[in-house]
Amino acid sequence: MSAPVPFSQRPQGDVICLFDVDGTLTPARRSASPAMLEVLKQVREKAVIGFVGGSDLAKITEQLAIYGQDISGDFDFCFAENGLTAIKLGQALPSESFIQWIGEEKYKKLVRFILHYIADMDIPIKRGTFIEFRAGMIKVNERDEFEKYDKVHKVRAAFVDALKKEFADYGLTYSIGGQISFDVFPDGWDKRKGLERIAGENFREIHFFGDKTYQGGNDYEIYEDPRTIGHSVTCPEDTQRELKKLFNL
Repeated sequence: MSAPVPFSQRPQGDVICLFDVDGTLTPARRSASPAMLEVLKQVREKAVIGFVGGSDLAKITEQLAIYGQDISGDFDFCFAENGLTAIKLGQALPSESFIQWIGEEKYKKLVRFILHYIADMDIPIKRGTFIEFRAGMIKVNERDEFEKYDKVHKVRAAFVDALKKEFADYGLTYSIGGQISFDVFPDGWDKRKGLERIAGENFREIHFFGDKTYQGGNDYEIYEDPRTIGHSVTCPEDTQRELKKLFNL
């Protein structure tokens, strides 16, 4: 793998594009296309690129390493779990931990409430990994069949409201993202963590591309942040169109 061109030697090296993963670089929970990776490669020749994904690095790698490559060689910045796991130019940066922040006792109370709530839910199908622990959050999941039911009955929204009421003093944010889940993480530990990671880089422009940019979506906070120029996209093909227009590709 050849060394990346220094930022200062790129035509627009003071411009960075940060990307959500699911629904922006890849179809939801699926792999990126060769066409998407080629456009990203072309953008990187001009500017700086990075992803800010909610999933852990292993899952994001499954989606973006379609040739079996080390994805830290394809991006200048890799921010997994909203930036709590971070890599700059192939080198790992210090990480943070949700469990250290919240403490074991509060965590147990939160998980106990979630599991009891799920047990009492009257939904058509109840199978799968209900709570997924990550370094920076917990993700509350249901199965694919749940998506259609939730669109009608707004189960996730009611669940989040119950958690907000029960744990009002915990300092937690709840974000409905993806098709079948919602995220729980400390206030401020959303995708703006990625902005904290690049604060010392002095970029003239920070562009963010995401598909869940509406209020309550997991791209909303970074999309609305005054430090970013937000691009709301609907799919990877839409992202490609935006990039080609922005960089005259």
